[in-house]
Amino acid sequence: MKKDNFKIANKNFSSRLIVGTGKYRNFSECAKAIKISGAEIVTVAVRRVNIIDKSKPLLMDYIDPKKITYLPNTAGCFTSEEALRTLRLAREIGGWKLVKLEVLGDKKNLFPDMIETLKSTEILTKEGFNVMVYCSDDPLFAKKLEDAGASAIMPLAAPIGSGLGIQNKINLKIIRQQTKLPLIVDAGIGQASDAVEAMELGCDGVLVNTAIAKAKNSYNMAEAMKHAVIAGRNSYLSGRIKPNLFGSRSTTNKGLV
Repeated sequence: MKKDNFKIANKNFSSRLIVGTGKYRNFSECAKAIKISGAEIVTVAVRRVNIIDKSKPLLMDYIDPKKITYLPNTAGCFTSEEALRTLRLAREIGGWKLVKLEVLGDKKNLFPDMIETLKSTEILTKEGFNVMVYCSDDPLFAKKLEDAGASAIMPLAAPIGSGLGIQNKINLKIIRQQTKLPLIVDAGIGQASDAVEAMELGCDGVLVNTAIAKAKNSYNMAEAMKHAVIAGRNSYLSGRIKPNLFGSRSTTNKGLV
């Protein structure tokens, strides 16, 4: 059986689950949840997570960047200028070129500002970054991001941290059909079944943070998400049966007496 690798910017990963490092009670809890999840990529909010001040606990002391791929992101940025400055700083600090771009449009819903996002994508790709882009589920903007050189398209399922699950399956299906880039559902996942649904729609991966970090039992949820992504991917690759309004016997009348 052909190995089903998850490839981003010419790097292969075994796990299709990406886990965020925010909202946990401490780095120790975060590290344990990530280990249980089997994730090989973790997002790191450059402006919020300590990765440089050695007088305080460092994320690197708990999650080894030599074993886990760090994905610096621009959480909390509301302009292209803020996002660009943040990711340039990340490259200066850790040499990171694979990054997650996130430019928000409002503080209440945390929807992406797609004009600022597209502008930032164009600039960052020209500067040599491999940009994974948090975006709306608009197929037209998804195509523009691909044309701008994005390394992955990351449409929201629902508002960040809402846990509402996938609200627009049709648009995700359209984006899946039109793009050759990795398609990763980002934001709004609330439970394991949401991750299964995303993968069954043909998405290449799922990013989860709040659903794990704020679950009553983060470790159990991390494991649930791990298996959900695997199950959803296997289901998608298996090819579902055609839906039918009427029943269909599992056996025939042949041979009956």
